Amino acid sequence: MEHTDFKIGESFWICSKEWRCTDIGQRTVVAIKIEVGRDPSWYSGPPYAVVETVFDEDDIEICFTTEAEMKHEMGI
Repeated sequence: MEHTDFKIGESFWICSKEWRCTDIGQRTVVAIKIEVGRDPSWYSGPPYAVVETVFDEDDIEICFTTEAEMKHEMGI
């Protein structure tokens, strides 16, 4: 993905996991990992009840806009 592809509140995929963008910096993206079965209120914020993770320029390059795109690229 490109830095401009990220939108706050929208999902993206990396390493077979769904993440939701919570903030966009000049060269970084901040996101929370979405886990199946977790109480949805944990994803309401800020502040969030789950850890926010910072993705740098190198991490952004291996993100995918959809789960289907990720699976296709990874041959899953």
